[in-house]
Amino acid sequence: MPSDRSFPRPRSGPARLAVIDGLRLVAAVMVAAYHFLGTPTPHFWGRTELRDFTPFLHEISRYGWLGVEFFFAISGFVICMSCWGRTLAQFTVSRITRLFPAYWCAVLLVIALVLVSRMGHWPVATRIDPRTVLGNLTMAPGPLGLELVDGVSWTLWVEARFYLLMGLLIVFGLSYRRVVIFCGAWLLAGVITLELQSPLLDEFVLSRYTGLFVAGIVLHLMQRFGQSLLLWLLLGFAWSYELTVLELRVADHANVPLGESRPSWAVSAAVLTLCLGLLALAGVGGPLTTLRWRWLVTAGGLTYPFYLIHQSIGIPMAKGLIRAVPRLEPLPSMAVSVVCVLALSLLIHTTVERRLGRLLRHRLTLDMRLQSPAVKPTPARTR
Repeated sequence: MPSDRSFPRPRSGPARLAVIDGLRLVAAVMVAAYHFLGTPTPHFWGRTELRDFTPFLHEISRYGWLGVEFFFAISGFVICMSCWGRTLAQFTVSRITRLFPAYWCAVLLVIALVLVSRMGHWPVATRIDPRTVLGNLTMAPGPLGLELVDGVSWTLWVEARFYLLMGLLIVFGLSYRRVVIFCGAWLLAGVITLELQSPLLDEFVLSRYTGLFVAGIVLHLMQRFGQSLLLWLLLGFAWSYELTVLELRVADHANVPLGESRPSWAVSAAVLTLCLGLLALAGVGGPLTTLRWRWLVTAGGLTYPFYLIHQSIGIPMAKGLIRAVPRLEPLPSMAVSVVCVLALSLLIHTTVERRLGRLLRHRLTLDMRLQSPAVKPTPARTR
């Protein structure tokens, strides 16, 4: 087998693609639009259904759940980029310090909101007890058989398993050849998992999202090493695979009220294809790669906390405004809620993500170095 010297060499490029941060915000806005405007639940906002007075916004927002798919594709691109040149310990520390501070803050904020609602005798659907709280702080309440305190956090468990797969790849060493083989093997494993209909195997393979992660990884390979027929074929297989299994995700959103049609697979496929196209234009040398707007980086910083709290805090806030001001319609209440959630997201980003994340990174990095065989702790001096 030829060595990696016969494969493309990495190209020089920007250390950070600002437009990727902007695309992450686009994905978060899509998901928020679905939860605020596109939910199919009858009388979600109390007095009327959204489709009765905002039919256009409701119709296009019905497909906002595809923002989750967009997130996973972006994650494939970004995580593959961040893995390169890192050890497994460095990658683990970076993921822990990136995800947990804002997540813990979001969970605690939701718990505080539930407790305040109970004191005010306002109806709340979230169940809070010590076991549920402790399980949610692990970021894996679903596998532990517990209710999610933060409804959108189910995606974090999917991401965590993707990180596990990338961690295994780091152990063997990242190279162009190994990552290409990994992507092809993952797509094949997805097909086999679907054929066997094995829930156990699917826990590791993530067959519903395999094509999204692989597409993001392949797009990063194009950005790092340049385009090639092999990579375009691999991207085409990932795209074809994902549009095929997309019907499973469409079926998850097929429970619609009487008088409303179920989401269209064709529209869903078109939206997802557009999202992948935007990611390609942003990462593979398209016109979007030249964007260097500083506000895009700020937008990327707000994305994660906004995603975490927009549903569990933003929607109850909007409903509370409607109850407090009976004449207030849903759309203005949503606008006020979104502005408040963005402000709270900025506060979480600047005070929790940055400060607590920096502290965790410093301590965990120090602990990793002390545990390394190459670094021995200095013995304490004795008098």
